Amino acid sequence: MKVIIASDHAGFDYKTLLLKDIQQQGYEVIDLGARNTEPDDYPDHAADVANAILNNEGERGIIICGSGVGVSVAANKFKRIRAGVCHDTYSAHQCVEHDNVNVLCIGERVIGIELAREIVFTFLKAEFTHAPRHQKRLDKINDIENRNMK
Repeated sequence: MKVIIASDHAGFDYKTLLLKDIQQQGYEVIDLGARNTEPDDYPDHAADVANAILNNEGERGIIICGSGVGVSVAANKFKRIRAGVCHDTYSAHQCVEHDNVNVLCIGERVIGIELAREIVFTFLKAEFTHAPRHQKRLDKINDIENRNMK
């Protein structure tokens, strides 16, 4: 699996650590920035990851900012992007299994690095179930998206 990763300045330290961890586990990783801790704007990095996923440059994305919330809001503005903030392992696998989430958002200022590692690998190993009830709900989300996003 190819993973797209990015952060703003507030998530740079975790991005740097997690990128190495992900590569060590055999994943191919594309790093879309930030390149340092100089203040920058999280919507730019969320857009970069969303566009990379939509252009089939990777199967999953990970975006890290201070809280995880801002990058999630920005990434979810893109059609066919389902970005979820996860600060626990249950949500990290459930969001993929039930909702087919393709972008994980985490907050460096919210959780410790060891938990962040667990969440990342739980997210990457999870698979959408295609269970009829989950597919039905995903179809409804897609219908809402198609009606409201141009």
